[in-house]
Amino acid sequence: MDMDPSGSGGWRFAQCFGDKGDVEDITEADIISTVEFDSTGNYLATGDKGGRVVLFERNESKKSCEYKFYTEFQSHEPEFDYLKSLEIEEKINKIKWCKRQNTAHLLLTTNDKTIKLWKVFEKSLRVVSETNHYEGQRPLPPPSLRDHLKLPRMMFQENIIAALPRKVYSNAHAYHIHSISVNSDQETFISADDLRVNLWNLGISNQSFNIVDIKPVNMEELTEVITAAEFHPQQCNVFMYSSSKSNIKLADMRDSALCDRHAKCFEEEEDPSTRSFFSEIISSISDVKFSHDGRYILSRDYLSLKIWDINMESKPVKTIPIHDHLRGKLCDLYENDCIFDKFECVWGGDDKHVLTGSYHNFFRIFDVDSPNDVVLQADKSAFKAKKMSGPLPNKNGLKNGRPGGLREAMQSETLDFNKKILHASWHPRENTIAIAATNNLFLYSAA
Repeated sequence: MDMDPSGSGGWRFAQCFGDKGDVEDITEADIISTVEFDSTGNYLATGDKGGRVVLFERNESKKSCEYKFYTEFQSHEPEFDYLKSLEIEEKINKIKWCKRQNTAHLLLTTNDKTIKLWKVFEKSLRVVSETNHYEGQRPLPPPSLRDHLKLPRMMFQENIIAALPRKVYSNAHAYHIHSISVNSDQETFISADDLRVNLWNLGISNQSFNIVDIKPVNMEELTEVITAAEFHPQQCNVFMYSSSKSNIKLADMRDSALCDRHAKCFEEEEDPSTRSFFSEIISSISDVKFSHDGRYILSRDYLSLKIWDINMESKPVKTIPIHDHLRGKLCDLYENDCIFDKFECVWGGDDKHVLTGSYHNFFRIFDVDSPNDVVLQADKSAFKAKKMSGPLPNKNGLKNGRPGGLREAMQSETLDFNKKILHASWHPRENTIAIAATNNLFLYSAA
């Protein structure tokens, strides 16, 4: 990703799915709430606030990495908890693919309270083509002799994609589920809410084990919550969870049944000179991800990305500011609740790049080993530029990424805080990224 004249790092807009109308016309249910490639990169899943899951498959007829619609199904419905008098939203919080064992796909989806394991597979429909009363569409007189009776004939009509819920894992979380992660052994997974992490076996839906519980005896003494959790990509006994107190804890399930005593704690000492009313809010970690080799941890707080070496707990090996220009606007962001936005972070398939989002539909790709970075914007100008086969234009008439281009636009006073890139996924083997921008799914590719 060397410096190139356009500053786009070779990244180009590839596709956009979803209604391309104005933001004002967007239905709440259509807003994408999670996006995830499978382990091969041939399939891509999105979940939305309406409880729907949409799957896309690689379009093999195209040379470039392009996708086409595969199937859509309703994963969750709105529910009501009569004991607590609470509405449970149908919004899909997370989707995780299980590795394929046969021709069917298995994926976990979760809303605030219930996790489901879906089986998605191709199924051939058969219809009756010949009977004693019809030959095709033509009616026949009833057979008069026994010898004239014939067996009905079946014929294949078409293949359809079916989605069936194989397991429903419910009633295990008192608080909202925000994370699920499938183990590398493909037999177990964890689910996490604000105060607990539970361990499940994929084949057993009526029993889970509580492996982390930070709930105090007196809730008035509560000082932190769990914000994200993930299994190690290679060691099936190791997982991590992050906290609103700006730390990441690494736990080993071989150590004890309840992993409250962590094996490692990654935390950077706060500089007292920069402390303010907002320090605790902006230092809360919104997402954590292991690198594919399991050696590094990527964490995202409100204003920065941090890369941690798993062998060094005292400080990150790299801190990357994302939108430091917002430091002076924290009061406004607190008033409009944007300061509580949960931005995700993603490793590139080669672990050499990291990606995260910002406001006004900007997102940034950083080089792990150098100061190089790319600023891109997932908006309508992207596919207008593709039609013209040129670089992305800017309001100033300057091209994407050049001085005064997207990098400067990202720091302007006119940012739209309703447009934000919270969710993204990176193809495991290629430089292709999927970006959720409100109700649109954008795909970008680099050579």
